[in-house]
Amino acid sequence: MVTVLDTLKARPRHPEKAHKPDNPVLRKPDWIRVKAPGSAVYNETKAIVRENRLVTVCEEAGCPNIGECWSKKHATFMIMGDTCTRACAFCNVKTGLPGALDADEPEKVADAVARMGLSHSVITSVDRDDLDDGGAEHFAQVIKAIRCASPTTTIEVLTPDFLRKDGALERVVEARPDVFNHNLETVPSLYLRIRPGARYFHSLRLLQRVKELDPQMFTKSGIMVGLGETRDQVLQVMDDMRSADIDFITIGQYLQPSRKHAAIDRFVPPDEFKSYETIAYSKGFLMVASSPLTRSSHHAGDDFARLRAARAAKLKPASA
Repeated sequence: MVTVLDTLKARPRHPEKAHKPDNPVLRKPDWIRVKAPGSAVYNETKAIVRENRLVTVCEEAGCPNIGECWSKKHATFMIMGDTCTRACAFCNVKTGLPGALDADEPEKVADAVARMGLSHSVITSVDRDDLDDGGAEHFAQVIKAIRCASPTTTIEVLTPDFLRKDGALERVVEARPDVFNHNLETVPSLYLRIRPGARYFHSLRLLQRVKELDPQMFTKSGIMVGLGETRDQVLQVMDDMRSADIDFITIGQYLQPSRKHAAIDRFVPPDEFKSYETIAYSKGFLMVASSPLTRSSHHAGDDFARLRAARAAKLKPASA
């Protein structure tokens, strides 16, 4: 009898980082600690995600808030697969050549949104540079399916930058999400090291263009801190965002997924996040989320309600 041994190793999650030197992983301070997931509602949310064969950024990006969010039946769906065509130095999402789009995915996402009873849904995706439109039409179909399955649910999209994809942004805006989010991620001087496949001013212009196409659509963007940026650079990003008429800024601590990812420069203490929040409001943002554990979709539903209230208050005429 001949025994055939399978010597093929599983493909690494980040093949492009395999030969990079290891970076030390710093011990997290007390203010970063979170509870391990495992509540009954958490398991119920997990079951819905698995039954619909969906991907979530909560799992793929290793979000520290997954226990809290899934225990409230809040999940951020990541469409168009689990494999990204980019290789950002901060991101834990798998990189490589993605598979074909799942034509049934819009209905699967919509079904999960309806079953979970979401009042506000967040839809993000991997980068799909391999597609002619970067996946814009797929985003539009997901939005349409959610509108049909759960008409009262508001929709927030967190999109790629659609770099060199003419007409892609316009297609997503045409589908009328309630919030258009695209993260700048970091300050311009760190792009080459942290976000090499992207362009800072292209991302900024993308968000500005959303407002030109639909002035009533809320826009949102976020950055990570703790990568080596300076305070002045963060404040300049705020000014750049306000110049693009961005309504909502999120600021959170970068957490290193592995030794092969970009190293943490420092853990920014909570009082600095509070200072950034105060300054951002003074610069005119309608909504600011700034804390060590802030992530783009963390508390997104509650934040959207506050965002609408802030706009309404701003537009309300002063009493005579």
